[in-house]
Amino acid sequence: MKDAFYGIDVGSISTKGVIIDEKNNILAQDYLMTHGNPIDAVKRLTKSLETQINKNEYKVVAVGTTGSARKLVGAIVDASIIRNEITAHAIGTISMHPDVKTILEIGGQDSKIILIDDGVVVDYAMNTLCAAGTGAFLSSQANRLEVPVEEFGDIAINSKNPTPIAARCTVFAESDLVHKAQMGYEKNDIIAGLCKSIVNNYLNNVGRGKAIKSPIVFQGGVSKNKGVKKFFEEALDEKIIVDDVGHLAGAIGIAILADKMGEHKEFNFEITDIEFLTRGVNCDKCANHCEIMCVFKENKLIDSWGNRCDRGEITDTRQVIKSV
Repeated sequence: MKDAFYGIDVGSISTKGVIIDEKNNILAQDYLMTHGNPIDAVKRLTKSLETQINKNEYKVVAVGTTGSARKLVGAIVDASIIRNEITAHAIGTISMHPDVKTILEIGGQDSKIILIDDGVVVDYAMNTLCAAGTGAFLSSQANRLEVPVEEFGDIAINSKNPTPIAARCTVFAESDLVHKAQMGYEKNDIIAGLCKSIVNNYLNNVGRGKAIKSPIVFQGGVSKNKGVKKFFEEALDEKIIVDDVGHLAGAIGIAILADKMGEHKEFNFEITDIEFLTRGVNCDKCANHCEIMCVFKENKLIDSWGNRCDRGEITDTRQVIKSV
């Protein structure tokens, strides 16, 4: 029986997962929507990957989690290792592109840039405060224009005159889009302008002051947009690399870390049939007034976090019942 490793990257919009072997080959993979419920998303993800892997040949011996809900999901799957997105994306990308210098990542609701020198992260920046310049922003504009967002890329690369769109803020961008449409700009040029504005917004905010060097890898759901890729190449005057599995880089990276750094213990795919619940508890034992998150597995407390001192520590189900 050969060892395999499960990596989970769970975000606000999408949840990604891979199972890899000891040589980092992908044995199973999936990308699905979180729908505001990371517990259900990881159950669906696990069930999907279970159907893809040959369980007579491989056994999953370590699990890693990353992404915005990494701690919650880590508690559910009994993760061997939990790390932030910067670390996971860097490791995953380096495994595919050992000479990478810059990672551009634009997801559903946030974006990030990671600078790497000789395989080591030397700088990074994230934008999580505004949806402008993200996949959610493009999706909302696609609904307004009544054009599938999946078609934006092909439309954008064929436009000769992208319409200038003020995209520093979602509200301003939407009002500017309506104004440009009312002025008579072609819809195709407006779509190209939206894609170009994504690039301008990213470089003026997330990438401001950063030494962007080649090789450059572009990741995240927005990387599948050919128009955004084209405008990045024009703005930076560099070739941009987009992988078929670039959207899985975080999951690949955390799976690799689970292999190299995590405790090896066989994973039980039966979590899909187990009931998990979460409950928030407000602690009033000191001036911090911490909001503590508790996770229950079939009504038994399995983890809690959020307390900033020992007085808020919760280790027993009865403590939660008393606080409600």
